[in-house]
Amino acid sequence: MVSIKDVAKRAGVAISTVSKVLNNYPNVSEETKKKVNEAVAELNFVPNSVAAALSSKQSGRVAFLMNLSSASQAIDEINMQYMAGTIGQAVEMNLDVITVFYSMLKNKSLEEVVRYLQSQSITGLIIFGISKDDKVLQKLIASQMFKIVVVDAPLVNESTSAIWIDQEQAQYDVAKKTITENKCRSILYLAGKKNGYVTEERLKGIRRLAEESELPLLVRNGEFSELQARNMTFKYARNKDVVVCASDLMAIGAMKALIEMDIFRPVCGFDGITLMGYAGKQMNTVRQDFKRIASEAVKELKRLLDGGAGQQIVLDYELVRIRYTDIIA
Repeated sequence: MVSIKDVAKRAGVAISTVSKVLNNYPNVSEETKKKVNEAVAELNFVPNSVAAALSSKQSGRVAFLMNLSSASQAIDEINMQYMAGTIGQAVEMNLDVITVFYSMLKNKSLEEVVRYLQSQSITGLIIFGISKDDKVLQKLIASQMFKIVVVDAPLVNESTSAIWIDQEQAQYDVAKKTITENKCRSILYLAGKKNGYVTEERLKGIRRLAEESELPLLVRNGEFSELQARNMTFKYARNKDVVVCASDLMAIGAMKALIEMDIFRPVCGFDGITLMGYAGKQMNTVRQDFKRIASEAVKELKRLLDGGAGQQIVLDYELVRIRYTDIIA
């Protein structure tokens, strides 16, 4: 096993200097940091605090990685539920947890991300909101250097578990309920972000329903944006019987547009956020228990840290019709 002494020798510095760099001590020159970090990468060195935790199967420190790039209050609501579930369960299980944001790792290489996580003594991660475009995180998962649980992405290996609901079936179910109730004969579907795992699965659900029901289907990208959904509704909804949205936020945008157009079209969403109750009309949606999902993710990460193998976990969901009276205190 590579030791800190080996790193010091490769970098041409003292062992104490390597320790200072790994622990982010101040007053270390950038040139020295570069030498040490290059030596760490070349030797694939794991700091003692991380190695000890792994070898003894102790949990070490857990990082909660989330994306706050969206300015939407609706997404904030989901993220806050995720945070509450993660932190609450981590405290209950006596795990040391820190929050890391995607922006903190932006433009970093795999080696730089690994060094950062190791410098924080992190042994496990829970990743929320990963997409196919997050190449470095994809590589991090594939490397199996850390125990990882991904939420809303079907990424599984020996060191990685995935947890989510059956996105395809949930989209199928809520759309079918709405279409059946209103005897619809054509569908406008507003999909989520391109290259998103949930977007891909939800698209499978609506396409399967349209094929089975022999209903014309028009798919447009709403990008999980209320504004984009509003614009797509103005443009296409008049010639369709129902607007099926891959998120509640888009459903709100679609419903507001329909009200302005002064036409009725049933609309359904996906997620079950509180804001849905203020849309002005009742809508069907898929309610996910985000707090529970995060809590189960922490439990699963602890199982991985204790030596378990990666697996996929599929939780349940509920079809609901959200009304204003359901959300007011």
